[in-house]
Amino acid sequence: MRILLSNDDGYFATGIEVLARTLADIADITVVAPERDRSGASNSLTLDRPLSLRRAPNGFYFVNGTPTDCVHLAVTGMLDELPDMVVSGINHGANMGDDTVYSGTVAAATEGHLLGVPAIAVSLVGKEASQFETAARVARDLVLRFQQAPLGQPALLNVNVPDVPYAELKGVAVTRLGKRHKAEPVVKARTPRNETVYWVGAAGAAQDAGEGTDFHAVAQGWASVTPLQIDLTHNQQLPELRNWLR
Repeated sequence: MRILLSNDDGYFATGIEVLARTLADIADITVVAPERDRSGASNSLTLDRPLSLRRAPNGFYFVNGTPTDCVHLAVTGMLDELPDMVVSGINHGANMGDDTVYSGTVAAATEGHLLGVPAIAVSLVGKEASQFETAARVARDLVLRFQQAPLGQPALLNVNVPDVPYAELKGVAVTRLGKRHKAEPVVKARTPRNETVYWVGAAGAAQDAGEGTDFHAVAQGWASVTPLQIDLTHNQQLPELRNWLR
């Protein structure tokens, strides 16, 4: 099995190193990740300049672009054979609910999915986010399950793992995305040159975190697995929109 690994925290991040090491004995691993932290890059592609691909001493490849760039470059130009799976992560922090819209971790997996490759995005939930081994073992379990019995439909899975030792994990729960409250306002500040600058505010607290959501599962000690899709069509609004335009 051939697995392409990427992330949005950069090729030097602890999460991707642990993930590569944990999957190395069950698959042929290629790592292509951003040269720096690109958290929040979402599904952006770099179209205004060429990209460069370099190799680090540890064998990981890195690109001067976004997570989406990394997967797109690897799948469509670098690799001789299509990977059997794209695994993105392990992200340092949650990617639940509305986070998926902004997440570079989810975006890397999404690009694999768009290019016809089954994909998993893996995030470790917690302020300290120290138990990367737990998230890596969950990812390994899912990859092994996929090897034994691939899903019948194209797979794009968003996985969030509590920051606990693997022995304390209650298991894996299939979930839907929850929803956050509106983000905190931007923080206005002054630079030493007396210029006004703005920091993007923190994400809002969980709003829809009831049973069945990714927020609820992780809070109860379960790793959440949420199947995602690309179709953004608001199907229920189509009849109303047709009437509105008449």
